Amino acid sequence: MTIVDTPERRQLRELTRAFVTREVLPHLDDWERAGEVPRELHAAAAKIGLLGIGFPVSVGGSGGDLLDSIVVTEEIIRSGGSSGLVAALFTHGIALPHMVAAAGRRTGGALGGRLAGGPTRGDDDLVDRYVRPTLAGTTIGALAITEPDGGSDVAAIRTTARRDGDHYVVNGSKTYITSGVRADFVTTAVCTDFPGSGELTLLVIDKGTPGFTVGRRLEKLGWHCSDTAELSFVDVRVPVTNRIGEENTGFLAIMQHFATERLSLATQAYATAQRCVELATRWCRDRATFGRPLAGRQLIRHRLAEMHTRAEAARAYVHEVAARVAAGEPVVTEVAMAKNVAVAACGHVVDQALQLHGGFGYLRDAEVERHYRDARILGIGGGTTEIMNEIIAKGMGL
Repeated sequence: MTIVDTPERRQLRELTRAFVTREVLPHLDDWERAGEVPRELHAAAAKIGLLGIGFPVSVGGSGGDLLDSIVVTEEIIRSGGSSGLVAALFTHGIALPHMVAAAGRRTGGALGGRLAGGPTRGDDDLVDRYVRPTLAGTTIGALAITEPDGGSDVAAIRTTARRDGDHYVVNGSKTYITSGVRADFVTTAVCTDFPGSGELTLLVIDKGTPGFTVGRRLEKLGWHCSDTAELSFVDVRVPVTNRIGEENTGFLAIMQHFATERLSLATQAYATAQRCVELATRWCRDRATFGRPLAGRQLIRHRLAEMHTRAEAARAYVHEVAARVAAGEPVVTEVAMAKNVAVAACGHVVDQALQLHGGFGYLRDAEVERHYRDARILGIGGGTTEIMNEIIAKGMGL
């Protein structure tokens, strides 16, 4: 199984490439230094249907599935964008799916997952209030799970939500929140029992709600154009109507959407590797030392060949696993392996690509320098390489 290169997907690639060339490349360096992408970029991507890829038309999306989303992500990076740009522009890919799935379960549609507990009419309201405007590019959403002392241990979340009539009173903090500075709302994982009990619920919390504070903008090694923030909640009153699905179903909801997030990161990894192979190959053809192009030396050719092989092998495996996920197969172990394979290939290739660029590769003016910095987060976000190995080991019966 793999991603079939249909005429529609070829058109999607062309649309994405044209968007990056026109809307991104002239400005990306400035956005890197500004620490965020402009809100207008979301509107531009929505206007041509890119922002809604992978979301059903019934909720304001453009249709398509996981495989089409992978095509868009891959083409953005291969056209000269970056994984940081993907993180900033497509944060809704992790902020919205839980709402869409909950609403789909109520209507019995294909949107629904297989979560415990029945959805409410409030889930339809969340689609109208948050999903549609976000896919239209008028609002920005974020997902808040990670806490300062929790790391990858989702079940240990300590941010609490105490029921008080028609509201929840939320107290706690979150960190490393992608798009947390710009977000108009945050899909937030809270504990509805004692802290660390694992009884999680998802609430949508609006920016500007009293007691909800966006803390300092976090400065990072890479993903400079993707804003990242700390969030604080002190006696924040959130309407019960802002709950996604039933109470205490949040943990399973989060787990079920990890597969798509991890495959997105895997795609960013192999696509970054592919782009760096292209950049390094071009450089080695054009750059001459001691009277000969670098590509004229067997050592360089073989290094490029190895880089290309690793990138293409990672792409093939990620595509295979993604196709199985899209077909509904329970391939948790394979998703973890796909992420680790792609991240490892990316780490090797970006390092070699920068080395081949020599001193120029170390400068901010070099595109390969940005990919080198951005690549480092891919083995951390969405579950670290070590967490993936634990999942793989469990799949092996260890």
